[in-house]
Amino acid sequence: MEFVKGIKENTAIEISDILAGGLFDREVAVKGAVHTVRDMGEFSFVVLRKYEGLVQCVFEDGKVKGMEDKSLREGMTIEVKGTVSKEERAPGGFELRVSEVKVLSEPAKDSVMPIPISKWKLNTSLETKLSLRPIALRNIRERAIFKIQEGIVRGFRDFLFQNHFTEIRTPKIVAGNAEGGANVFKLEYFGKKAFLAQSPQFYKQTMVGVYDRVFEAAPVFRAEKHNTTRHLNEYTSLDFEMGYIDGFEDIMNMEAAMLTHTFALLKKEYQKELKLLNVELSSTENIPAVRFDEAKQLVAEKYNRKIKNPYDLEPEEEILIGRYFKEEYGSDFVFVTHYPSKKRPFYAMDDPADNKFTLSFDLLFKGMEVTTGGQRLHSYEEQVEKMLKKGMDPADFTDYLMIFKHGMPPHGGLGIGLERLTMKILDEQNVRETTLFPRDVSRLEP
Repeated sequence: MEFVKGIKENTAIEISDILAGGLFDREVAVKGAVHTVRDMGEFSFVVLRKYEGLVQCVFEDGKVKGMEDKSLREGMTIEVKGTVSKEERAPGGFELRVSEVKVLSEPAKDSVMPIPISKWKLNTSLETKLSLRPIALRNIRERAIFKIQEGIVRGFRDFLFQNHFTEIRTPKIVAGNAEGGANVFKLEYFGKKAFLAQSPQFYKQTMVGVYDRVFEAAPVFRAEKHNTTRHLNEYTSLDFEMGYIDGFEDIMNMEAAMLTHTFALLKKEYQKELKLLNVELSSTENIPAVRFDEAKQLVAEKYNRKIKNPYDLEPEEEILIGRYFKEEYGSDFVFVTHYPSKKRPFYAMDDPADNKFTLSFDLLFKGMEVTTGGQRLHSYEEQVEKMLKKGMDPADFTDYLMIFKHGMPPHGGLGIGLERLTMKILDEQNVRETTLFPRDVSRLEP
């Protein structure tokens, strides 16, 4: 009888084991994928790709066991044994002088790498990169993008745990439309009408009545026929909702603190990727906050731009507002508050001082909206009244209204677009660059 006892000790070592010291001039075993092969005549440089980065291996002709009748090529996975030597010019400052190799797997015999993934930067079109996404992601710079994205989610999650939030999982097949409008994906659900969720709004509000503070990092779906550099039909939303707030400013303060925590984590744990991508993280200290109507007026006056839409911000206005606060206050971030009630959902709380505006906000980062949030209505009567005012039938929202009927604390929350946030951190020009497998109006594969 055999028993499974957990992770067994691996005889192959990792890059971090070597960098920790103590293994130089010793023989070790390393497993990885052949990233590139450079034949120099009497010897070859074979670079292996591992999850932590690259390992340079030196193969001397006639001195490597296992190479007698086999040549190495990109895409193979191998195990090498060799002596660790210091080499400042190699990735990580070391290389392996190989004495033995074992081939673990091989690509198809007739395969040719379709793009040069071993190049420092893929000089191919975005369309090519997306069509060949499973291969393009093996490029070191492409991989670094999504390690940074990992760090963002990690920082978001760790910070909220530290601040007494409970992580939740909400359904993505829903019976109703949380955000209003017609931009939903419709499903046939066992003879019933259903939709892919546009947001977890109803459920995260529901769970505030259970846990006080909740969060989720999960996909949301928007059936918008946009084909722009900033829109996706499926993206990851970083949502949190918190109860017992004194005002919507509490939500903005929580986000600012979360960003500070997350950027500190990136600097500490993802320095290699930041350096590789040449990223200088923006300051999250003292983020300015400006009213929606004031922001529009400021940029109209400074940049001689006529206000066209009094109820919403156009992309060009977001860019100009970002520019204004960078020039005047040196900040890449700005909170725009008090959006018009006409453009905010039915659950947004109106400003008691002027009900044409809401106690809500967007966070703009380098001229692009990356967050939408605000204070929600918590009174049953006020929520029903606002639904009726917007021409909605409260009977269609019986389950949602249940939470207010039986008591809810003052609360609010936000949703952050993960791919957009990553895009602006890395100064990319298209949100698809920071989406593992984008879904847009023209792309359903790979």
